[in-house]
Amino acid sequence: MKNILLWSLICHLLAGSVGCDRSSPPAPAPTSQGERVFDTRGVVRDIAASRRKAVIRHEEIPGYMPRMVMELTVRDTNEMVGIAIGDEITFRLHATADTHWIDTIRRVGLAKPETGVFQPLFIPKAAPELNLGDAVPDQEFLSETGRRMRFSAFRGRALAFTFFFTRCPLPDYCPRMNKNFSEAREILYKQPNSPTNWQFLCVSFDAEFDQPAMLAGYSKMFRGANPDRWLFAAASPDVLAELAPRLDLKVAREAGSFSHNLRTVVLDPQGRIFKQFDGNEWTAQQLAEAVADAARKP
Repeated sequence: MKNILLWSLICHLLAGSVGCDRSSPPAPAPTSQGERVFDTRGVVRDIAASRRKAVIRHEEIPGYMPRMVMELTVRDTNEMVGIAIGDEITFRLHATADTHWIDTIRRVGLAKPETGVFQPLFIPKAAPELNLGDAVPDQEFLSETGRRMRFSAFRGRALAFTFFFTRCPLPDYCPRMNKNFSEAREILYKQPNSPTNWQFLCVSFDAEFDQPAMLAGYSKMFRGANPDRWLFAAASPDVLAELAPRLDLKVAREAGSFSHNLRTVVLDPQGRIFKQFDGNEWTAQQLAEAVADAARKP
């Protein structure tokens, strides 16, 4: 019960985020295009009021992802009838190149209490959340090149940055952020009279695992061999402790993985917040438009 209450608190902190969203759109229809299917089991940590989302601490899925806590999309809400927080379930996970869902959900019993699985990644420093027009603190990151850099290195350019970690497997979480960045970059390249003073930055909060070599390899999945105006980096827990509360970024560490919300921010050339995208429903076109508009600001 203690861990269930703890997870409920985390979900409250992550309200409005991908991790514990209570206002999710209808689940996607199944498609066989590039679909992978896994039979697995897990423990229900939270259930959205719509019953279209469930936070599940699932077992390792060999060849796909380790034991993790994830918010998963329920295809048929009727399968959640009789399922409650704390139940152990079996289910089938479907994943395509763009989305995921679960089905064939069956209750197998009440899970045993879990202990020692939650560890905070950082202790947030008390600080007010930033608003549009506010300057972002000049924090330091370790880039994919092995060099340390700061936000101030991009002054004079519009900067779009987002947060992720390379071990995040589901296509509509971290991979969607990076895919949107890739598509937005192409839009900016092709847009007539598009400004050129812009930069993309993808920041991992898993600095221990996402070392420069890992980030450099991972980046090629989204930007190919062209690193133009797009950098991958990692933020230390100390940096996140300072930056996360200013952007309402929430990250919880559990069983070697993370539960987190999604924050994507566009800064103007002076380092001030021009636009913030929360969650994962924004599009590459919206990002490209925000970056172009920000780049034109004096």
